[in-house]
Amino acid sequence: MARFEIAMVVEGDMSGILEIEKGSFSPPWTHEQLLSEIYNDDSFFVIARNPNDMSIIGYVILRRVSDIGELLSIAVAESSRGKGAGESLLLAALAFAKENGLITVFLEVRKSNAAAVSLYIKHGFKPIRLRKNYYEEPVEDAVEMGLDLTGGRFSCQEMTSGKA
Repeated sequence: MARFEIAMVVEGDMSGILEIEKGSFSPPWTHEQLLSEIYNDDSFFVIARNPNDMSIIGYVILRRVSDIGELLSIAVAESSRGKGAGESLLLAALAFAKENGLITVFLEVRKSNAAAVSLYIKHGFKPIRLRKNYYEEPVEDAVEMGLDLTGGRFSCQEMTSGKA
């Protein structure tokens, strides 16, 4: 895995984040939605920077609710995908979750996003259920996934179809 600088987001990072957001999601989050996560005490919002030119190449947002974490968004610039930035961001979010006593992390991912599903499974996430027509533009099912951070068996009923 390549090395990336992981840093907390500041307002000055928003233009780079918005560029990645618009190139990664449909519909994308708005400037206001992303900005609100910077100031949310329950959100962990970090960026990955290219160490050569310090450009923003990705970001992750994890929000905690009590002892549960929800991975709200993770994205990497198209030109930087497949180089380990997404994995570095995921590991940073999971380290935050563990350090803050979270017991479970949940996420939703497009069913067609095989690279992301594979990354999550590699790091212990289990498919829980399919959420029909969860995404818009285009309409698509989401795979809800969860990770038990306590070392025990994941307590939700896992999908058994193998089609996640």
